[in-house]
Amino acid sequence: MSPRAVKTLRTLALLAALFAFGVVMFGAFVRLSNAGLSCPDWPTCYGKVTWPGHAQDIAQANQAFPDRPYETHKAWREQVHRFLAGSLGFMVLAIALIAAWRRKAAVAAVLVAAVFAAVGVVMYIRGEHVISSVLSALAIALPLFAAATLDRPGAWRVGVAALAVIIFQAMLGMWTVTLLVKPIVVTGHLLGGMATFALLAWAALRWWGVGATDGRYAALRVPVAIGIVVLVCQITLGGWTSSNYAALACGTDFPKCMGAWWPQTDFPEAFVLWRGIGVNYEGGVLDMAARSAIQLAHRIGAAVTFLYLAWLSHKLARAGLRKVGIAVAVVLVAQVLLGIGNVHLGLPLPMATAHNGVAALLLFTLLAALASTQRLPSETP
Repeated sequence: MSPRAVKTLRTLALLAALFAFGVVMFGAFVRLSNAGLSCPDWPTCYGKVTWPGHAQDIAQANQAFPDRPYETHKAWREQVHRFLAGSLGFMVLAIALIAAWRRKAAVAAVLVAAVFAAVGVVMYIRGEHVISSVLSALAIALPLFAAATLDRPGAWRVGVAALAVIIFQAMLGMWTVTLLVKPIVVTGHLLGGMATFALLAWAALRWWGVGATDGRYAALRVPVAIGIVVLVCQITLGGWTSSNYAALACGTDFPKCMGAWWPQTDFPEAFVLWRGIGVNYEGGVLDMAARSAIQLAHRIGAAVTFLYLAWLSHKLARAGLRKVGIAVAVVLVAQVLLGIGNVHLGLPLPMATAHNGVAALLLFTLLAALASTQRLPSETP
């Protein structure tokens, strides 16, 4: 691949990673402001490409969806989030095409996947849900196959695979609406957004030359990889807490919960992943004991994550990756303070949204640490 193409890739990947971070933040804002079902259909909003604006359109929207009265201040948030996610999808498609360039089979797989994804959306709008599902599954499988068979370094394969992730992320966005903010889907949607950001950030880091020239940091790869797994588990717990409306299950008490160190809990009920179809989960369906169990699990997970990442940051700094180690420590402390502040202040929207964003930043610092332990490929400028 020519140096010019590599430079184009690294610039586009950086822009896409920054854009993905913004989409994650805005998605958290939409969810936390209870706007996730403000457009009861998908991908349109009350049948509109944008959202109803005139009095006549609003009247028609309320008539078409009597169970979901139109709210302008929420509907625009949801539809703008969809526009942003769609724009990110086009950026990822461009990255996948450039990363696969001059590999005819891989380029063909990426192009066919894009066509299948677009036609799948059209079929869904027309009510052909079976055809839409088959096309969407193929649209996800093709980039993964292309990435697996691409004879280029890891960042190039990641750039192609990111297309499959963002197509699946679009499906999760659709299911979030059609399955009435089912917690397992909403949590999956959060993880999909984080995964898209992580893949793009990883590719950008490698294309921008973050890596080692020798094997001096190889021993750190496993501890950093474990740190990433620990953090992803904690992000999952955070998503489960939010999607079950359990963020304030302990009131504004910290470190206690409703005035007790261990209040009444119901862990088996708290972690039932699937409760059937047709249940509207907006506002949550669990009793206080189950929500308290989720909140306590999230706090315990936070303590484990803090202890491990604090140790890891110290280990990175001592091993020679001082800047990365300090970055992990600073972002980790900021995340813990935001979590405590969210409880004490009753989950203010800006702080709760920032809590999601800083989680993504913490993931980025760990990805930077992992990249720093690996050798750079020869094609990186």
